[in-house]
Amino acid sequence: MIGGLIRRRVTSLFCFNRNSLSLLKFFLVTGLLLGGCQGPGNLPVDIQRLPERVELSGVPFFAESAFDGAPGALATVLSQQGVVTTPGLVAKQLKLPEAELQLAQNIPRVAREQGFVVYPLGAGLAELLDQVAAGFPVLVRFSEGLGWMASSRYAVLVGYDRAQQTLLLRSGQSKRWLADFTAFKDDWEKAGRWSVLVQAPARLPASVDPLRWRQAAAELERVGQVQAAASAYQALEAPSQPVKSKTAP
Repeated sequence: MIGGLIRRRVTSLFCFNRNSLSLLKFFLVTGLLLGGCQGPGNLPVDIQRLPERVELSGVPFFAESAFDGAPGALATVLSQQGVVTTPGLVAKQLKLPEAELQLAQNIPRVAREQGFVVYPLGAGLAELLDQVAAGFPVLVRFSEGLGWMASSRYAVLVGYDRAQQTLLLRSGQSKRWLADFTAFKDDWEKAGRWSVLVQAPARLPASVDPLRWRQAAAELERVGQVQAAASAYQALEAPSQPVKSKTAP
């Protein structure tokens, strides 16, 4: 009886669900922010210049948590591009469950095989918010959990509130999952800052980096999407398209 009670108590210490972890992080980050008196004026200049609040409410949502949320997240951005799909279909294309350890490689492959440019991000939080402000949802990976219980999760960034310093994501079973700027940035960096846009070849990202876009177009050629790659190259040559300076950080 005593052994069973001890086992139940020990088990309860480690049975943190997602809401518990999110709440714990919220209080930890809130304490840090209050202690440092951080407000909107202390945000990086690249974030301060963005619109105060953005939500891409038209982005589809699939309540799917299996396989780190990857099938649901990829289905979301593909559906946003007009592809008729489901997390179940995407899971087969990702060769799950056998290839679960290759998600970061197979997600771009599946998108490219359908003729989309996979444009890598990751320079910083400001770059992600810049794309959302331009109307582009961002596929992200972040670390969820604490210590040895941490695991990777895939989600889609669809909004932010600069004044409240919160992000809005399609994540797992939640259509509007809120995350603090600082907490998300930490978790995103722990997962290697993995983040991409899934774009139609003729649609350039905001402040596009020409070299990165050309490299992404070349990846389309490698999977046999020659026509889509040609459209991507042509989009970069359009005279009215703003591009990022090659000397920009």
